[in-house]
Amino acid sequence: MVEITTTYEGQLRCKSTHGPSGQTLETDAPVDNNGKGESFSPTDLVATALGNCMITIMGIVAENRSISLEGLNVTVQKFMSEDLPRRIVKLPVKIEVPIAGDSPLKEVFINAAMTCPVHQSLHPRIEIPIEWVWL
Repeated sequence: MVEITTTYEGQLRCKSTHGPSGQTLETDAPVDNNGKGESFSPTDLVATALGNCMITIMGIVAENRSISLEGLNVTVQKFMSEDLPRRIVKLPVKIEVPIAGDSPLKEVFINAAMTCPVHQSLHPRIEIPIEWVWL
């Protein structure tokens, strides 16, 4: 169990503290939802969590096999609904993997990313197309 404490600081800004480490992060509402957009929004953190989780699990697999994935890169775009209730509707992901596309480990890394806890936790109505680029 990990505890994260969040305090509302006014003007649609929140400050969260990660219990185990004491690290903090701040969020701001996006411009299109009455905020200033000066930091990650809560839904931006969902997109960030997805990308970070996918490549972290790939990194674990790589380290267990003594393979370097330095330079592994992920880009996640976030699309919000145009109707109410406001929600994430699409999270296109592009993963650039610094190994050859004909590597025998290609499917191992794809499986690692697809089974990351965040990907497995997102609502099935959220579209998550994934583009793989093997370098």
